[in-house]
Formats: sequence, structure tokens, C-alpha cells
Amino acid sequence: MLALSKRSQLAVGVVLVLLMAMTRGSHFSVVNLPSASWAVFFLAGALLRPRWAFPLLFLQALFMDLQATGWSSDSHCMTVAYWTLVPAYGALWFGGRLYASWHREHVSSLLILVPTVAVSALVCQLFSSGGFYWLSGRHSAQTVTGMFERIAIYYPQYLSTLALYVGLAALVYVALRLLSSQPVASDDRRI
Repeated sequence: MLALSKRSQLAVGVVLVLLMAMTRGSHFSVVNLPSASWAVFFLAGALLRPRWAFPLLFLQALFMDLQATGWSSDSHCMTVAYWTLVPAYGALWFGGRLYASWHREHVSSLLILVPTVAVSALVCQLFSSGGFYWLSGRHSAQTVTGMFERIAIYYPQYLSTLALYVGLAALVYVALRLLSSQPVASDDRRI
């Protein structure tokens, strides 16, 4: 399992909150970076032990979205479909939790990380894009084929962004482990 002290978890939590604040939309960012929201939820699931981190991060995302839309209910994205983001982000969080339980301090963990990220992202995309397609009122004559066409368009884009941030986080994790000079057993099971 991923072994992080409480102090390290606090630092990771602060970094994840700041990362979402800096990348979620262009309203806060100085540089227009791709949104790290999906990665934030996956990494929070993998690295943060407290369960209350999920609702805290969701409230941050909601607040930022509401602030960006001017607290207007007639925004393009602020519809009843917005609430499908709860299970969408929950899928990423759960994927991170699963990965944390399967992780071992060995390069072979990448064989677990990659499909876990991909499947978590697909379930997230089904809820977020599918929810918007079916519930937003923005699409007429919805069909299952139409929904899967949208997913085929958006999934690769969101997956690549998620993979970029998770890959960078994995590199930082490995670098910090190497710099800390802590011997790591191949079957380390601490959290």
C-alpha cells in the first residue's frame, strides 16, 4: 500500500486543493493548464486516508463552478445533470482507493495503475458525459448511440489529461521515496 505519514497526507491534500484551484477553468489560473480535477479525485483516493476529503474536494469544485458561472442557474453546465459528477468523481476516488490497496513499492505496480486509471476514467466519463447528455436538456432526441459517440470524443481527451497528471504524481512519489532514503520492503503493507 501507499505509505504516507499524516504530515505527508496533509501536504498532499493542500497540493491537490491548490492544483484544482489553479486548473479548474480559466477563472483562477495564471497559466491555462488542462483541468486536473479528475486526477485530483483519483490521487486523493489513492493518497489521502480520510474519507471526508472526497466531499471537501467536491464542495471545492462546486464552489468554483458556481463562482465561475456567476451563481447563475442558466449556465450551460449548471443543470440537474451536474449532480452526476458525484458518482463520476466517486468512481475516480474509488479507483484511487483500489489502487492504493493494490500498490506495492515495485515497478510492477504500473501494471495495476494503468488499467485502474483507464477504467476509473471510463466510469467517470459514463457518468459525467452520459449524465449531461441525458439530463441536461441540451440534447434533443437522445440515443444510446449518441451518448457513446460523445464518450468516444471526450474520453481520450480526459484520459490523456488524467494520465499526464497521475504520471507526474507517480514520478514525484518515486523521486521523494528515493530522496528520503527510506528502505522500502517489496511487500510494504502500511498506509
